[in-house]
Amino acid sequence: MDIVKRKKLFDNHSHIGPVPGFAYYGLPEAVKPTTDYQTAEGYIKGMDKHKVDRALVMSNYGYPDSAQPFKLNPLVAEGAQTSHDRLLGAIWVSALPKDKERTREALKLIGEKGLIALKTTCLLGGTFDPEQWDEESAELWKMILDAGAEHDMPLHIHTSPGGGSDIDNALALIKQYGKSNKIHVVHMGGGVSGHIKFVPRFFELIEEGYQVYTDSSWAVGFGSAWILKEIEERGIGADRFLFGSDIPWSDFASEYWKIEGADISEELKENIFWNNAEKLYSRFW
Repeated sequence: MDIVKRKKLFDNHSHIGPVPGFAYYGLPEAVKPTTDYQTAEGYIKGMDKHKVDRALVMSNYGYPDSAQPFKLNPLVAEGAQTSHDRLLGAIWVSALPKDKERTREALKLIGEKGLIALKTTCLLGGTFDPEQWDEESAELWKMILDAGAEHDMPLHIHTSPGGGSDIDNALALIKQYGKSNKIHVVHMGGGVSGHIKFVPRFFELIEEGYQVYTDSSWAVGFGSAWILKEIEERGIGADRFLFGSDIPWSDFASEYWKIEGADISEELKENIFWNNAEKLYSRFW
């Protein structure tokens, strides 16, 4: 049986490129995803397998070295240039002071074919909360956010419980910059506590005029069902939720069926799987 039954499918959040394994949490052996798409050709074969028509890809990361994802920006750009619009790319950036020159170089990629978004995380240090930025970090964040606003490129931010990527810090970033910048909250806040904090605020932020977007990759428990039910009952947010697989860090089938198997309208499913991303990024093609 085919996993996917959509006529069109746009994966708005996934990763490309090799990443070294790492012995997380003091494990005796390194851990890494079961599948790394190390080339654009390999990634497209995976798209064909899963019947994905178009994908937004970004550097694969997960190794505790903030320089590592920058090394994959050229691969992201190559895929966007050579895949006949099947692959689109998010440029990896960082507001860590040690990554200042890397980020300057990365932002020079803006304007190249198919590069339509920016991506960053605070898993490797720093924080999304503007109140906690020092002078140098604030300068770097301004450089990133100004570039995103000028070129209308959504900023994808990883969220997870605790640390600099905690949803409370992400919400603080949105409150200060979310009217000038499109900010995509990856993972809906990350974990059950993050979902509980984020979902009600998601709708409030939209009503208050903030340009906030999200996806249900890595959403756990009732999180995705809750936000989808709220979208239909409230009548807002249907254009701000996009499908993302987070391949190779998640499982495609489970991410797909969170939406396909949900008790929501076919119209909302079509928006999530294709229309929302197509409209969000239409100016780039």
